[in-house]
Amino acid sequence: MPRLLHLDSSARPDSFSRRLGAAFAATWRAAGGGTVTYRDLAAEPVPPIREAWTRICDTLLREGITDIDRYTEAVRTDEERAAWAVVEPLLAELVAADVVLIGAPMYNFGVPAALKAWIDQVTFPKMVLAPRKFVVASARGGAYGPGLPREPYDHQGRYLLDFFRGHYAVDDAEIISAELVNAHVDPALAPRLDQHHESYAEATRAARELAEKLAHFTISTALHGDRHGG
Repeated sequence: MPRLLHLDSSARPDSFSRRLGAAFAATWRAAGGGTVTYRDLAAEPVPPIREAWTRICDTLLREGITDIDRYTEAVRTDEERAAWAVVEPLLAELVAADVVLIGAPMYNFGVPAALKAWIDQVTFPKMVLAPRKFVVASARGGAYGPGLPREPYDHQGRYLLDFFRGHYAVDDAEIISAELVNAHVDPALAPRLDQHHESYAEATRAARELAEKLAHFTISTALHGDRHGG
């Protein structure tokens, strides 16, 4: 059975992105999905990358090391070993997963700093994580869908899809989003509260349907044959 890595990054303990992620994970378990590894990036923040991390990346590039199992060959100094001690458990969770579920609210048109710190720590040059599947459980204060006036300001969903494709060579990624969550608190959006409720209900349904589908997904031979090599 496929394995799920579930990440949350919202600063709110009871947020819509967390609710969507929880609905996905609960359905995954109920459908007989494999093991679930959970990490709360807001409650237990990952530190930002430091110079030693950049030196590891330089060595990987210089020596043409792209196999994830060989990354430790680029860890050579005491400072680099300290940096790798942060990376190692995060990277192990990522490469062990078949499906990666990321709870990601939109903050200031982008992703939370807690999520960006995790992304930086686990991303290295010429890294390939296909055929793993990525799912984003998203919540946004306004409406940023295709064709809407605020679509150009979406540097959250578009960034994540571009990142998965450009850095991980993963084209198989989906975003499930609850829109207009600020209608609960912003008087200017209050008339659109019903639209928010509809969006959240649809996102919850989509999260459950996708979780059930992926819980029965048989990962490709490529991933079974080389789990840690990407």
